[in-house]
Amino acid sequence: MSAIIILKNTLSLATINNGELVSFIVNNKEFMHSKEAPGWNASDTEMFPIIGPTKNNDYTINTTNGIAKQDQHGLLRELSYQLISKNNTTVIFEKKYVKNTLVKNAKFSHKSTQEFLFWPYDFTFRKIISLTDTSIKIDFEITSDKGMPYMFGYHPSFKLSGLGTEIIKTEEEKITLNSILNVGSAAYKVLNIDEIILIKNNTPSLKINTKNFNNFMLWTEVNNMLCIEPITQYPLLKTQKYSEKNMRISTGKELFSVTISSL
Repeated sequence: MSAIIILKNTLSLATINNGELVSFIVNNKEFMHSKEAPGWNASDTEMFPIIGPTKNNDYTINTTNGIAKQDQHGLLRELSYQLISKNNTTVIFEKKYVKNTLVKNAKFSHKSTQEFLFWPYDFTFRKIISLTDTSIKIDFEITSDKGMPYMFGYHPSFKLSGLGTEIIKTEEEKITLNSILNVGSAAYKVLNIDEIILIKNNTPSLKINTKNFNNFMLWTEVNNMLCIEPITQYPLLKTQKYSEKNMRISTGKELFSVTISSL
C-alpha cells in the first residue's frame, strides 16, 4: 500500500503513515507528537492482546488454548497494516493473525530475551480513521474466537508546549504534568472514566472521548509530549501473570472508539 495517506476536511488535515496517525491539524494547529522530537519514537500505536510488560513471568500468558509468548504491549505492533479502503475523510486498515504463527520480536536481543512471539487464537484487527472539521475518530474492530482473553489499549502521543504547565482534567480530578512525570515508566492510571481534557495555557485544548475502554494511562518522561492512552485495564506491573481470570473475554467481535476533538 502507499505509505502516506492524507485525509482532508474544511478545517482539518490528518496524515497517516502505514496505519500510524502521525499528524492531526485543526486550523493550522498540530496536536500529534512528532516521532523525531524527544520523548518517544512514535505518534500512535496499539497495545494488543496484552498491555504492559511480561518479562517477570518469562513473557508467558496462560490461556485455555495453551500458553502464549508476548513481549511488552503485545505482538500486534509487530504486524503490518493492510489498506482496505479510503476516501477523502476516512481510511480503513486491517491486520490479520493466524493462531500460533511465530512473529519476530523487534526488541530481541537488545531489549528482550524472547526472540519470537505467538498467540493461540486467530484474530482480525481493523482500525478505521475518520476526519471531521474539528475532530478525528478512530474506531477499532477486533474479530476473534469467542472466549479469547485479551487486553487492548490505544497509545497516541500529543504535542505539548515544553513548559511543563499542562493539566489533564477529568470529572473527578486535575492532574499536573509533574504528577505524571513523577510516576515514571509505570504510567499514571485514571480508572473508570471515558473522557479526558488536555488544558494548555489555562485553556482547554483537546478532548478525548472513548467507548468500551473505560480507563486511561498517562505517560511521559519529557515536557514536550504526553501519551493519553485509553485502556481496557491497567497492567499487573509486579506479577505480570495474565490469564482468563484477569483479562477481558471476547464475545467474538469487540468494538472500541476514540474521538479526539480540538477545543
